[in-house]
Amino acid sequence: MTNVDLLKGKIDAMGVTITFLAREMGISREGLYKKINGNTEFKGSEIAMLARLLHMSLEERDQIFFA
Repeated sequence: MTNVDLLKGKIDAMGVTITFLAREMGISREGLYKKINGNTEFKGSEIAMLARLLHMSLEERDQIFFA
């Protein structure tokens, strides 16, 4: 289950927008919001892409997506 608070905090800390992330990931803005808010699950490839886009350490990635 995704730790929504940590993910939103990381997005804010990086100063990027949901629109930018969705565009880079090749999904809709609405689709990304659904994933962030826990309505749908992230695919492994999406987790890897977000980790790269947000410059997450392996520890951060695991805390956010695999806790």
